[in-house]
Amino acid sequence: MNPKLKIIVAVSLWLFGIKPTFAELAIVVNPKNPVSSIATSTLKQIYLGGSVLFTPLEQDEHSSVHAEFYKKVLEKEPAQVQAIWAKLVFTARGGAPQVYQSSTGVKRALSENVNAIGYIEKSSVDDTVKVIAVIR
Repeated sequence: MNPKLKIIVAVSLWLFGIKPTFAELAIVVNPKNPVSSIATSTLKQIYLGGSVLFTPLEQDEHSSVHAEFYKKVLEKEPAQVQAIWAKLVFTARGGAPQVYQSSTGVKRALSENVNAIGYIEKSSVDDTVKVIAVIR
């Protein structure tokens, strides 16, 4: 479904008090990474700069997957996350995650970095990535 159409449908449903359901998210790593599962709390730490276990890969802010990840995993608005990363970068305690335009870009980056972690639509999972968590 077109991302703009998905937003229009979601807003329309919200106006009528119906909670829309979106696609499941897959938390993925390089297949050579030894990790087989991850807790949501650990994901939060990684994506909010509190852990260096993985190199986090980010989806573009206009992606519906991005919004779902922030809502379901980070439980923060994008501006809040940007402020956290800006502070970490300013104090030289970390660098913001690399941003990719699509799940295909995230999968490509994962293939090049065994220590990277990303999120994609579950429907985009193939043998180039290993799923370590599914977010519903």
